[in-house]
Amino acid sequence: MSSEVMNKSYVGQPFILYHGWRSSASRRVRLCLAEKGLSYESRLVNMLKGEQHSPEYLSINPNGVVPALLHGDRVLYESSAIAEYLDELFPEPSIRPRDAYDRLVMRNFVRWVDDYCLPRLIVFNWSQAMQAAATQWSDRELAERIARVPSASRKEAWTRVARKPYSDEEKADAMTGLLKLLEKMQAMLANDHSWIVGERLSIADLAAIPFVMRINELNPSAIANFPFVESWWNRVRQRPSFSEARICAFTATDAEVEAL
Repeated sequence: MSSEVMNKSYVGQPFILYHGWRSSASRRVRLCLAEKGLSYESRLVNMLKGEQHSPEYLSINPNGVVPALLHGDRVLYESSAIAEYLDELFPEPSIRPRDAYDRLVMRNFVRWVDDYCLPRLIVFNWSQAMQAAATQWSDRELAERIARVPSASRKEAWTRVARKPYSDEEKADAMTGLLKLLEKMQAMLANDHSWIVGERLSIADLAAIPFVMRINELNPSAIANFPFVESWWNRVRQRPSFSEARICAFTATDAEVEAL
C-alpha cells in the first residue's frame, strides 16, 4: 500500500491528545487542531505529579514531555512536527505558506522559538507552577523523580525549582531574552504583513501565540513597544481557534479551564 493511500485511510481515525492546559507546546497543538476544525479526546497529564515520566506515558512519548497525539494507532510527538503532519493529512485550511522558501523561513522561526525562547519561558512557568510543591520534596523523593526524567535539561530544571529557585537576576535575564521574540516578530511583521511568514496564518503564528501570551501576562507593557506585534496579537485573539484551544490565563486552574 502506498503512503498516500495509507494516509488517506487515517483521515477518519480519531485523535487522542495527551496535554497540559498551561503547556506552551500543548497550546500550539490545540491551536492547530482548532484551526483545522479537528475534534479530539482530551487526556490531561498532571506534570506536577510526574505523570509524564510514568512508564505508561513514556511508552507513548519517550521524551517525557507533553503533548503527545494519538491518531488511530499512530503516535505523534514534537508539536511542530505534529502541526506539519496535520497539515499534510488535512490540507484545508492550510497552515503552511505556499512558497517553499517561506516554508523554510517558517521552520527556522519555529526552531528558534523552541531552542531560544522555551528555556527562558521555563524560568517563569516552572517557578510559578512547580516551585512551591517541588521545594517540599525530600531529597529522596526528588532523587526518585529525577531518575525517571529522560532529558538532561529537564532534570536540571526540576532540580533548580526544587533546590535552587531562579533568582530575580535570572528572571530579568530570561525576560530580556523573551523580548527578543517580540523584536524578531516586529521585523517579520513589518511592511504591512498580517502574519509572521507569508500572506496567511501559519504554524509560525501558532508557535508564537503561547509565548506572546505569557510575555503579555508577565510584562503587560511590553507589547505596546512593538506596534506590528500588538496588531498581530489583537488579530490572533479574535480568531475562533484562540478560544477553542482555551488559551487562558496561566493562573487559571484546570477546573476553570475545563469549565469554559
